[in-house]
Amino acid sequence: MGFVVVVGGANVDLMGRPADPPLGATSNPGRVTITAGGVGRNIAENLARLGTETHLIAVVGEDPHGDLVLAASRAAGIEVSGVRRVDAATGTYLALLDDSGELLGGVSDMPAVLEPEHLDRELIAAADLVVLDGNLAPDTLIAAWDAASGPVALDPVSVPKAVRLAPIAAGRRLFLLSAGTSEYAALSAGGPVIADLTWERRGPDGSTLVTPDGVHRFAPHPVDDIVDVTGAGDAMLAAFCHAWLGGATAPEAARYAHVVAALTVASPHPVRPDLTDELVRRQL
Repeated sequence: MGFVVVVGGANVDLMGRPADPPLGATSNPGRVTITAGGVGRNIAENLARLGTETHLIAVVGEDPHGDLVLAASRAAGIEVSGVRRVDAATGTYLALLDDSGELLGGVSDMPAVLEPEHLDRELIAAADLVVLDGNLAPDTLIAAWDAASGPVALDPVSVPKAVRLAPIAAGRRLFLLSAGTSEYAALSAGGPVIADLTWERRGPDGSTLVTPDGVHRFAPHPVDDIVDVTGAGDAMLAAFCHAWLGGATAPEAARYAHVVAALTVASPHPVRPDLTDELVRRQL
């Protein structure tokens, strides 16, 4: 199995979840957690926990939050030599969930920005797979994409980011486009996206994978109790890449990824800390 380079965001997540159905415009008793997060970093952690050698390229600040992100990433098995420390506060994502774990709303404060000069282009060029986080600034995303010599996977992350990325992605070659339904539509509006594999993630309705061999539809893997849906998309993309690098076909990788998504939403953590390839395969 080769190694992956993930280029994207690394920040701290502040998650608030009330104990009961929340009331508006007032304080709700519950639980607040502070963890390392970021789409790119979470994808990298899932990959590392599944057993894929994973390098993260990102930026954090010279502050305690940056220390937390680096320490948690190293502990998870991520190679962090590509993470740069900059003279800006480490990004923070504040999310309010309801009592069932569904997202009510969030605030993203990301003053530390990954610039093209922060990229380790030699590392990107040597990777067997490069995963790009749609939160990247356009010039940084272009620079990372151009530096890659192997397959590139892209997650546009959100509708506004997909709209911003649409003119960049049009006409560029991808190995894998992995996106939610709305993000996929927004990205495609800029022109046809040339991807070997297009994977539309449809939440509780499963997913649709388009390959050169045809269209494959997948139902979600059963979950007894959904605890928190945060991080499911990151986990699916990471799991797909891990399985594919391990020799799985694209449909096999998608089925594997649905199991990882189910394991993730059954956990209170955006990245399940006990996630392993063995745990996943017991569920297949």
